[in-house]
Parts: sequence; C-alpha cells; structure tokens
Amino acid sequence: MQIVPTRLPEVLEITPRRFGDDRGFFSESWNRDNWAAAGIDFEFTQDNHSLSAEPGVLRGLHFQAPPRAQDKLVRVVTGAVLDVAVDIRKGSPRYGQWVSVEISAEKGNQLLVPKGFLHGFLTLTPDTHFLYKCTDTYAPEAEGAVIWNDADIGIDWGIDTTNVTLSDKDRVAPRFADFDSPFVFEG
Repeated sequence: MQIVPTRLPEVLEITPRRFGDDRGFFSESWNRDNWAAAGIDFEFTQDNHSLSAEPGVLRGLHFQAPPRAQDKLVRVVTGAVLDVAVDIRKGSPRYGQWVSVEISAEKGNQLLVPKGFLHGFLTLTPDTHFLYKCTDTYAPEAEGAVIWNDADIGIDWGIDTTNVTLSDKDRVAPRFADFDSPFVFEG
C-alpha cells in the first residue's frame, strides 16, 4: 500500500496494491490490521455508494458536525472524480485551504478525509460509482455544507463551472464567510 500525504497533510491519498493476471486484478481496499499497522486506525460504521450518470455532477461541500463527525475513506469503482477536501478546523494554520486529487477506478487510489474537513467531488466520466466508508452513521441533524464555488475558498474544479449538476441543497449552501465551523484544530 502506498500512502501519500497531500498538501493538507491530514488528508491522505492511499493506493492499495493490486495483484493482476489474465483474469483482471485483486486488491484489498481496506484491511483493518494492515492499515492500523501503517498508522491509519479507524472504526468504520457505514458504507455509502453513489452513482452519477453524467460527468459534471458535483456533490458537496459537506460535513457532519461533532459529536457525529465522520472520517471518510473514499474510492471510485467505475469512472473518475475530482475529490476535494477543505480544512475547516478553527485555529488550523491551513484553515480554508483546499486540496484536490483525481480518484479513479483505473488508478485504484483512495482519499482519506478526516473529521474537520469539508468534502466534495465532481464526476469526470459517465456512470461513476463512488464508494465511501464513514466512521459514524448519517445524522441529518448534524449535517452541514458550504457552497461549492465560494470565492473565498477558490477551488479550481478544472471545468466550466456554469455547467454542473447540483442538488437543491448544494445549490443554496451558505458561503464560507457566513459559516461558523464546529471544528477546532488540536495540532
């Protein structure tokens, strides 16, 4: 397994080993013992699967507040996405900074997005299947969001942003300047 910190060092790009032959490949996308030995020790409690039929579907920027905050391990099993994390921990030297990583079925890479970060993704291919493991179950009373195209954050999604498909909830999420983060940096 290859573990690469991003420019937000708590957000990790992880690529499990693949063992291939003429049938295809085999890979362990998650192995609690092996990952714990590498310093990544989470107890995941929920798996989620989303399908986006078209390129340009944008989901995010989402979080779940304490005490129901979630660490997420995300991967793509069909297609590709631009996956984004934004540091929202008050007092963090990287508060408001973002990182993006292309996650794809072809690469087999994953992104670990810890608590205290907004998360979102943009589909780059048709019929993209996106999977993510979470360390807490969904709690609607704890969910929150920030608008995906906020100028104060300045995410470069790499596309013409006038042509994305959004949920109603994501379309009206608050601006970053109006957002009071429930997370505190403990570094």
